[in-house]
Amino acid sequence: MSAEEIPYRVLARKYRPATFAGLIGQEAMVRTLQNAIRSGRVAHAFLFTGVRGVGKTTTARILARALNCIGPDGKGGPTPEPCGICPQCRAIGEDRHVDVIEMDAASRTGVDDIRELTEGVRYRPVSGRFKIYIIDEVHMLSKNAFNALLKTLEEPPPDVKFLFATTEVQKVPLTVLSRCQSFALRRVPAELLRRHYANVAAKEGVEAEPAALALIARAADGSVRDGLSLLDQAIALSGGSVSEKAVREMLGAVDRSFVFDLFESVLKGEAASALGLLRRLYEGGADPLSVLQELLRVCHLVTVLKLVAEAGESDSEEERQRARPLAEKLAVPALARAWQMLLRGLEEVETAPAPLQAAEMVLVRLSYVADLPSPAELVEAIQKSPSLRTGSASGSLGGPSSADSLGPRAKPTPAEAGGALRIGGARSQGAAEPAFAEEAQAPALDPGISRGVPQSFAEVLTLCDEKREPLLRVHLARYVHLVDFEPGRIEFRPAEGAPHNLANRLGERLREWTGERWVVAITDAEGAPTFKEEELRQSREEKAEVAAHPLVRAVFETFPGATMLAIRERFREVEAERETPLAEGEEGGEANGEGEGA
Repeated sequence: MSAEEIPYRVLARKYRPATFAGLIGQEAMVRTLQNAIRSGRVAHAFLFTGVRGVGKTTTARILARALNCIGPDGKGGPTPEPCGICPQCRAIGEDRHVDVIEMDAASRTGVDDIRELTEGVRYRPVSGRFKIYIIDEVHMLSKNAFNALLKTLEEPPPDVKFLFATTEVQKVPLTVLSRCQSFALRRVPAELLRRHYANVAAKEGVEAEPAALALIARAADGSVRDGLSLLDQAIALSGGSVSEKAVREMLGAVDRSFVFDLFESVLKGEAASALGLLRRLYEGGADPLSVLQELLRVCHLVTVLKLVAEAGESDSEEERQRARPLAEKLAVPALARAWQMLLRGLEEVETAPAPLQAAEMVLVRLSYVADLPSPAELVEAIQKSPSLRTGSASGSLGGPSSADSLGPRAKPTPAEAGGALRIGGARSQGAAEPAFAEEAQAPALDPGISRGVPQSFAEVLTLCDEKREPLLRVHLARYVHLVDFEPGRIEFRPAEGAPHNLANRLGERLREWTGERWVVAITDAEGAPTFKEEELRQSREEKAEVAAHPLVRAVFETFPGATMLAIRERFREVEAERETPLAEGEEGGEANGEGEGA
């Protein structure tokens, strides 16, 4: 056959490793397999996992060759360095060895296929030392197929080996995983890929720019095969000389120098310049999504260089030199804010009907927030606000009384269990407010009453939560005007819209939960506000009190149109601990020291 008639072999097949030494980026796995072969401790089943193109099936074929190699003289045994010239090695390399059966589980997923395979396990190898079954994409097997394989996989004949490969190990049943030695093949680092592709290009007699190979290695995303396919395509595109410009056009990649200019423009707040650069990149063939992805990479590079001067090894020295001035000028809060906004913008561009317009809006937002102060500057501006300067001394930020003014307010004293309100709506003079707040504390239990019996109406609501009766609890909180309460007896006026059987339901549930009989009566007396009404009243009072504080007024002046959604008293427990009286003998210096350090 003449040279013109020899069919072309793609680079991914032509440079497929035939020995363990040819595998790149998998040193730990190679060392383990070689030591196992040398010591004769080769397992009966192996599972190779990892992303596409990192060498899973290739490793299985090399292992099959190592186990069956007989050496150039025909007298050798299993070796970690197969010779490649003996009949066994040549037959395995040419995919014609009768004892090395390779099966694609993606196309043969059924139980009948596995039964056919297990039937052949019973027969000894024909020509090789071991009969080896290589099953690619093993996760595609059906549940019944896995079950048919289990017994044979656990106790195969001594001259049979199973080699599995998969990209989705999570889909492989645990019963199969437990019967195999698993090896997770890593993604190959970009720099190692670049050097490998440079060697391949040299063997092919192709001139390739280092920057072009770096682009291909980065696009390969850790996959050796993907990168070789891209290199093959780049050679065909450029006609034998691979340039960075040609690879960028082929990949639709973005020129990093323009990306740095774009990143600098948006963080300076120059929206018009940023939009012009984006249009220029778009007209040059760059995808808007790729532009945002490159901006994220630049943001990450600048941030890590600001924190660690030696970071960014995977990037070129030219890019690091361009990023260092930005790292010196920009603060970490600004970079973190830009990262979050770009990350959110990436999702928007992916789903937007017009990606370019979505990317432009992301840049506009980034340019706008570039002028916003950092959190530290904002706090300083609020401290200098006229509202704080004209406020009382107790309202100054950071003063000793500031925490008191914004700290937890004293809650109303909870109502006693019964007696707070009487039939007819007459409230005893000086009686405590009803215990409708969630923080209300139950009074001490009467020794004559069972410990499981609620001692207040608030405890009844808590009991509904504990017994998982949310609907009953909502009805009690919304429709009950409590008139009188004592353990074993509740009297209330139902609000408009209350369920007609609310009293019966409450009595039945309390008897079921406490084991005692409860009398639940309905009256026409006015009664106390409902639990919900009391909550709303307290919420309005809290918001009014907090809104009147000078610090909060300063925030509203700084951000016109802001609203108060909720109040969270973060230091309630701390303040409560401080207010707890010290035990006798703990006064004096310790108490004073605590006060000074508060």
